Amino acid sequence: MRDGLAGLTLRGRAFLAAGLTAIGCAVLLGQTTLTRIGVLVVTLPLIAAFVIGRRRYALTVARAVHPRLVSAGQPARIDLDLANAGRSTAGAILVEDQVPYALGTRPRFVLQGVARQWQRRVSYQVRSDVRGRFEIGPLTIRIADPFGLIELRRMVPGTVPLVVTPRTVALPPIPVMGGWSGSGEHRPQAFAAGSAEDVSVREYRRGDELRRVHWRSSARMGDLMVRREEQPWEARATVLLDNRLRSHRGQGLGSSFEFAVVAAASLVLHLDQHGYAVRLVLADGTGADETSTAVLERLALVSTTQHPVIDVGWTGDQTRGGLVVAVLGGVEQTDTVALRQVRHDAGTALAMVLDVEQWTGRVAQARTTPPPSVSDLGWRTVTLGPRDRLDAAWRDLGRASGRAAAAAGLASARGNR
Repeated sequence: MRDGLAGLTLRGRAFLAAGLTAIGCAVLLGQTTLTRIGVLVVTLPLIAAFVIGRRRYALTVARAVHPRLVSAGQPARIDLDLANAGRSTAGAILVEDQVPYALGTRPRFVLQGVARQWQRRVSYQVRSDVRGRFEIGPLTIRIADPFGLIELRRMVPGTVPLVVTPRTVALPPIPVMGGWSGSGEHRPQAFAAGSAEDVSVREYRRGDELRRVHWRSSARMGDLMVRREEQPWEARATVLLDNRLRSHRGQGLGSSFEFAVVAAASLVLHLDQHGYAVRLVLADGTGADETSTAVLERLALVSTTQHPVIDVGWTGDQTRGGLVVAVLGGVEQTDTVALRQVRHDAGTALAMVLDVEQWTGRVAQARTTPPPSVSDLGWRTVTLGPRDRLDAAWRDLGRASGRAAAAAGLASARGNR
């Protein structure tokens, strides 16, 4: 009874007030008929509270998310398996699942004919443009009488996680040199290659004999390509994400940091699809050899850090001769030592450098000390703004790689004359 009275709706309170007022007026005026009406009006919400309060629902829910890992902007389906394990029945109940604001409005369902041993499955979709880990649940049920005088809310515990990874951009195939480890020399991966013949070639490097040039592949790819004599054991690649707060501008989804996260996720997926064992490293030096799925899940939760400089403690034997692709924010003079160290250990070093001042919407102010040029440190670089496309920037890096290989080939050919 107490639970029922606690669930009085506005209509129920109005009935009580009107009934008590009618009874009071009837006593003062001596109107017996008005007294009966007042008693009836007061009795209705009390009876409803007694009936609703005695009902004991044992509603259970099993919640499943498909898929558990979803890219930003893509839908995920939530399945709710509901069952009534209690003895109480109801003509209809309102079910509302609790979801974070980023996933949209809370889904609501009206379930009819809830009887003993009742079971039903309901489904709904959620979508988020924001990456992160979200808890879905618990479930709230609303039970009301037919007149709308009493409404009780009960919570059904239980939550499930949904991980929203950064959106990714499909990157075009490009020829990239370096990254292979095993017996013999480090082997590059020709991303533009698609046939068995292409798998056996690599880019020209200074010192290669001209008789090893594969002219057909060179004509098709626009770069000097030479035959490989040995097959590699493993292809390694490291994606370095500069997540320092001082290196980025803007806020929310429109910030340069979120742009960098999308770029890093796209690179991880692209390299994994081309046979590389990918490792993600952050500015503080944390990183591990993980599957691409684990890396994307990590990127779903990554945030900015107050780390002052790029930590290069992860470089060394595992990086030597491998492929390193960096996504950098604003670069300062204090970063040159770290970037030079990474370039020294890597077989190939590519960098996407963000012009972070474009994310402020203001003209960049003059600096007393100009920012260092990453390309002057031996990296192949491309600069991006908020309106630039990742796939086009990646293609430009491939062209820079081709020009570097062609220049090296011409210099070597002249030296052999």
